[in-house]
Amino acid sequence: MNSKKTLHVLGLSGGKDSAALAMYMRDNYPELDIQYYFTDTGKELPEVNIFIDKLRGYLGKEIIDPYEEVFTSNRKKKDFDYHLEQHKNYLPSPQARWCTIQMKLVPFEQWVKKKIEEEGYEEIVSYVGIRADEPARDGFLTNNVTEEYITIKMPFREDGLNRQDILSILQQADLYSDDEEVQAFRELKLGCNGVEQTLPEELLEQHFEQRLEHIKTDPNHPYFRSNISITTLAKVVSAMDQGKPGYYGWRSRSGCTFCFYQQKIEWLRLMEIYPDAYEEAKQYEKAAEDERPDGTFYWLGKGTPLSVLEDEERKQLIVDNHKKRYDRFVKKQERQRARNPLQKIIYFSDVDVMDEIYDQAEGGGACVTCYK
Repeated sequence: MNSKKTLHVLGLSGGKDSAALAMYMRDNYPELDIQYYFTDTGKELPEVNIFIDKLRGYLGKEIIDPYEEVFTSNRKKKDFDYHLEQHKNYLPSPQARWCTIQMKLVPFEQWVKKKIEEEGYEEIVSYVGIRADEPARDGFLTNNVTEEYITIKMPFREDGLNRQDILSILQQADLYSDDEEVQAFRELKLGCNGVEQTLPEELLEQHFEQRLEHIKTDPNHPYFRSNISITTLAKVVSAMDQGKPGYYGWRSRSGCTFCFYQQKIEWLRLMEIYPDAYEEAKQYEKAAEDERPDGTFYWLGKGTPLSVLEDEERKQLIVDNHKKRYDRFVKKQERQRARNPLQKIIYFSDVDVMDEIYDQAEGGGACVTCYK
């Protein structure tokens, strides 16, 4: 029997896998006193914090911010602009992910170190939402808090859970059951006979057109300040109806609005829905251009500023290419289904399989701290 004083921690990114893991651990391992944490960078979509609040209610436990536990006397250090200045206006990139390091990993490491020094913990067990269908992916081990103290556990992999299982966990938890858009959508689906029905597109379009008119008159609505369209609103509400955060209706990740791991189609959607966030990302590029005449990394990669997305011809090429890739992926899934009729039917959107569409490992190389 292990007699060491052990700290059990589970980091939340705002993503669906880490959220589902928190639910799974609460429901299946209630004997573990897990401390849940989420490091707010201040650059997430407003819906991320709404989702974290809903998850807090489900878990029945506080979700702490490691930064607040360590840097309470210096608010400036939490700000992205501060760290950008410290890095001489070099934007973070896949090769230099200082944003993840400085804004998420460093606060976590210092928080854990403080718990060890002040509360006498002798070992740390960190639970990570890597699934059984991600055999090549590893959990993150920090640099300063060595393997001598920290152990990574992957309950989903150990218990054989895959992506469909994670989606089922979110659906069953149903965090958005009290959301006014979800409630209105479900009332529409049930109709007057109380039996869920398939709705004609014309009726759905009319419903979401009316909901959008309501949103634009309600300053307290999460999408009041957005530029969301009827089509995107339908995708957002559909995602929430499935228990997922609404932003999974149009983007494949939580995290910063200017995350350099997102695909071009996701940048286009950001430009459409949150033009202010898109313009902010452009301003960061402009500052880097002005300060770094020796060369600039842009969010889309070297030599490709975001402004190229504003060209209508380029925009249409991105949309067409994405549709072509998605259709090809769907056909591949249908062929696999035909070869194996017993294979479980999985319903997904392009967002659920964004990395597969672009032939990338899940997360595109992003650290589990930000992505999962």
